[in-house]
Amino acid sequence: MNSMQAAVLEGPLRASLRKIVLPEPKAGEVRVRLEGCGVCGSNLAPWEGRPWFNYPFEPGKPGHEGWGRIDEVGSGVTELQRGERVALLSYRAFAEFDIARADAVVPLPPSLSAKPFPGEALGCAMNVFRRCQLQPGESVAIVGIGFLGAVLTALAKGAGAHVVAISRRGFALEIARLFGAHQRLSMEDSVSVIESVRRITDGRGCDCVIEAVGQQEALDLATELTRERGRLVIAGYHQDGPRTVNMQLWNWRGLDVINAHERDANVYIAGMKEAAAAIERGDLDPTPLYTHEFGLDQIGDAFTTMKERPNGFLKALVRL
Repeated sequence: MNSMQAAVLEGPLRASLRKIVLPEPKAGEVRVRLEGCGVCGSNLAPWEGRPWFNYPFEPGKPGHEGWGRIDEVGSGVTELQRGERVALLSYRAFAEFDIARADAVVPLPPSLSAKPFPGEALGCAMNVFRRCQLQPGESVAIVGIGFLGAVLTALAKGAGAHVVAISRRGFALEIARLFGAHQRLSMEDSVSVIESVRRITDGRGCDCVIEAVGQQEALDLATELTRERGRLVIAGYHQDGPRTVNMQLWNWRGLDVINAHERDANVYIAGMKEAAAAIERGDLDPTPLYTHEFGLDQIGDAFTTMKERPNGFLKALVRL
């Protein structure tokens, strides 16, 4: 076999399936036969189109949440074996195979053998949680219950925090309840959310507030919910233009504002390892969050579904 199938973004709102040459791993690399890849919110911009993108995309891009089994190793790779099930940090994972550096691969324990593992997404959640520095007994509000917000709800509950989940969607609030949220508030009316959080926290506001939406309105609300000397953690993906912030309120309350996004590959890998360990221990079960599945030839439908977010949608996976 010297060819494989890969999805290609041909242009805004256009994708195709191409047969391409099977890549060979170089020294220090492995090739993974992919079982699946998560669809990330950051994929929306390439799907919708932006002036700075050049189309067509490289085959397999922008898939970066892949997992599967190693089927070939490059020279110098001794710590990984053919047949080993792994998650990988790569960028062309909307395909049957992808290449990754050996140090960008996370072996998955046997207890996870039947479970999907979109590693980069899970690792991102673990890294956001670490940056929150939550302590037992602290109050935390999570603004936006999608995949990331739901995982953070479970992690915060497990850390002994008092969790307030905030979302527009009733389905998402029910997921938050299942994942351990103590209170659930509808984001439809920001004023009532602020009043409710003040009642819950005896007028102080929350010790930590995680903004997990990536929109101006959510950032404004998260600011209002954070107590004096509290921590405002920005985990939402803000990629649609500039933001304004209430600097007067940030300054007056003395907020610690934390941009929880990472760019260091080693930090991503560490988060992926932590996620695998948490799932193996039973501290986290993200299975209910994988709500929609698509074949590689349905990649356009996967992007469209993520954009439209129908009732019951949290996370889409492309399965191979």
